[in-house]
Amino acid sequence: MHRKENEITEPNKIIEIINRAQICRMAMCDGDSPYIVPVCFGFKDNQIYIHSSSRGKKIDLLNKNNSVCVEFDIDDEMVKTKKACKWGFKYKSVIGYGTAHFIYDYDQKIEALDIIMNHYAKGHYTYERSQVEGCLIIRIDLKKLTGKQSL
Repeated sequence: MHRKENEITEPNKIIEIINRAQICRMAMCDGDSPYIVPVCFGFKDNQIYIHSSSRGKKIDLLNKNNSVCVEFDIDDEMVKTKKACKWGFKYKSVIGYGTAHFIYDYDQKIEALDIIMNHYAKGHYTYERSQVEGCLIIRIDLKKLTGKQSL
């Protein structure tokens, strides 16, 4: 990392950022071009869970190459100054690298959906069987996480 003073190295602080984030941005490879999408997510045991349609560009790309990069950010605030080129941002962010895998098993889908739902609102949830069967769950096994902040 270029500016070591901005690096977040404590695993608990990195996990706190992920747990507080509302959106996960997932980047994939489209040949020699990047492709990124914002997604709702759940996080548990160093794994990210995302629900998805079983068709579309994201699924096509993951079938070709399941390496992904994810990004989370919180506490962002623009810092304005009188000099235009001196503006900046306050933020905390996490970048993660991992591999995406599709979950097809019904019970594993329920478990993943609970993780996703509980990221946004704690509770007990029930799901219509047809909805569970119709969705695809993507599990990202994270291999590396890095954190950065600008305060």
